[in-house]
Amino acid sequence: MSRATMISAVGQEYLTSNVENDEFSYVKQAGSKAKLEQILGRAPEHQTLDIRFFDEESQTAVLIETKTRFTDKDIAQLREYVIEERALFPNNKIIAILANTENEDLRVWKNNVDDESEMPGETAIDTMSYYVSLFEASRQNNREQVLRNTYALNDLLHKKDIEEKLRSQFVGTTLLYVKDVVKKLGISDINEETAVQLREYWSTFDEAQIRTGIETTLDNLLDGSDNKAKKIKLLRSNVVSDQKVRALKLGDWLDILIDIVTGIYAYIDEDSSEGQDLLNLFFIAFNKYTGKADKNQAFTPDHITEFACRVTEVNRNTRIFDGACGSGSFLVQGMVKALADCTKMNGTQQQKEDQQAKIRREHIYGVEIEEKAYGLSTTNMLIHGDGNSNIKLGNLFKSKDFLQEADPDVILMNPPFNAKPITIPERYKTNWGKAKNGKEDPTKGMVFVQFISDCIVEANAQRQKNNESTKTVRMAVILPVAAAIGSNKLLKEAKQRLLVNNTLEAVFTLPNEIFYPGASASACMMVFTLGKPHYDGDAPAKDTFFGYYKDDAHKKKKNLGRIEQFDEKNASRWKAVEEEWLKLYRNKTVKAGMSAMQSVTYEDEWLVEAYMETDYSTLTADDFQQTLNNYLAFLVKEGRVVEDAGIESADLDGAK
Repeated sequence: MSRATMISAVGQEYLTSNVENDEFSYVKQAGSKAKLEQILGRAPEHQTLDIRFFDEESQTAVLIETKTRFTDKDIAQLREYVIEERALFPNNKIIAILANTENEDLRVWKNNVDDESEMPGETAIDTMSYYVSLFEASRQNNREQVLRNTYALNDLLHKKDIEEKLRSQFVGTTLLYVKDVVKKLGISDINEETAVQLREYWSTFDEAQIRTGIETTLDNLLDGSDNKAKKIKLLRSNVVSDQKVRALKLGDWLDILIDIVTGIYAYIDEDSSEGQDLLNLFFIAFNKYTGKADKNQAFTPDHITEFACRVTEVNRNTRIFDGACGSGSFLVQGMVKALADCTKMNGTQQQKEDQQAKIRREHIYGVEIEEKAYGLSTTNMLIHGDGNSNIKLGNLFKSKDFLQEADPDVILMNPPFNAKPITIPERYKTNWGKAKNGKEDPTKGMVFVQFISDCIVEANAQRQKNNESTKTVRMAVILPVAAAIGSNKLLKEAKQRLLVNNTLEAVFTLPNEIFYPGASASACMMVFTLGKPHYDGDAPAKDTFFGYYKDDAHKKKKNLGRIEQFDEKNASRWKAVEEEWLKLYRNKTVKAGMSAMQSVTYEDEWLVEAYMETDYSTLTADDFQQTLNNYLAFLVKEGRVVEDAGIESADLDGAK
């Protein structure tokens, strides 16, 4: 990354230089070398920093030292600059960055350059506003506060008699209206004063005018969108035209609108990646709360969708497809990642913005079969700045032409675990017997992967006819653990067929209760290279990576779901975990208790527990107790022991 690109990303207006070539001299700042030595108590080895930025309002300094290709020894140089910065400006908050000019590699530290202060997960030079946000005292609580406020908002809508099945769409659409009003009024910060201003503004309206305002916002946002009429109809029927919504009085609307403004919108900085993450967190959480009666709903957590994007290496050139997009979580996360990657481009600001517009318009594709979820995905994309143009209402199995039109580089997907066989084409059910008329897909979602694989095969065959190069596609798909370890005949046949044209790159065992609150299924993430056979002759062409990715540093809290945890220095524990997961996978590292490499076929288990070495040094008495608890819970679930009867009554032999 060039120096010019770095300066453009953080902001030219924050650049502070006191010597030639935009560099900053701590000697010159101190007044002389002797004065700097006096302040430090020693003679410094390095005194001239490559690039320095400073935001006066927040007292935040961003220090960047550039290298063609940095090594560990360069860390000491950056550390010295941080020490000098602190000595001369003791009140400054500091972000220290070591960045390559030959490629896009970088390392980032907060306040100190040491192991504990490094910030894993920082992959691009960001804006000054983002770096300022890293020091906000409330930042670690923002995610939890947003979840608390989301839960409270759901309770408020319950009291206002808005039906549970409509609340997600209602809130999403109303949030779009709130954003529109805030923008039109020129409000840049949500506080007590601006909240009062907004209440006074809406108090001059009547109920019909507010509903009309929502409709107008939707109409303007969807202008030029494919299937605009259908989308408007769905959003209107689930919001402004609903009988319970039309029954809301002005006082009800004021309560709801101000609650959204102060409880949700106030915590969201749309210009930062953190703000976009919070938006996604809010939308997913609200879907979970309002869909809590349906335990089969599996809304993928935002940190898992983000991990999938990093595993598949989503970037600004990636075309993304989701064949069961639901509320749009995968597509939103992919779009946010791709848009952020545009900051790394060499070129003008206009060129970067043009690429971002192209991403929104041409790189995001999704299919959803259920009208309610289709409306949610459209709203979710609009909340995040559009990208909804290529979201289609329809059956994936009837969308071959659309998939091939999308020409994806990456597939991100969480297909239904219990899809009804009636929705699946007959050609995939030839050997299903009675299961084809059953209630659940016996392949546990594998048939969705197979369909996409068949489309890729067909597209590559056409490319060969046209004397064009064939294409491989990266895929991360979330499936139940049963799909990885199931031994029934139909599941084995599905896995066998899948490996003919595709390579199983990795399988990650995901945390327990990953969908809480919601579906209770145990899940894994499979990573495929579609269009590249798993076998070389009769044997697997390569070993598959297996990860035991159970601990994601999230904690389950009643009414809030699984909450990200932070350490005493306000650093996300999840980010550190994510970096370890990615490092193990990318380097194909075998680590006891965490990962394994194994050559597998369709007949084998596709789960790490079958292959990894146990790290006994980490086991505790609590682990043993938890294993016993889990086993007893299994016996109770299977009906082999009743809860109050004790383990003695269990049919232990039969349970083995």
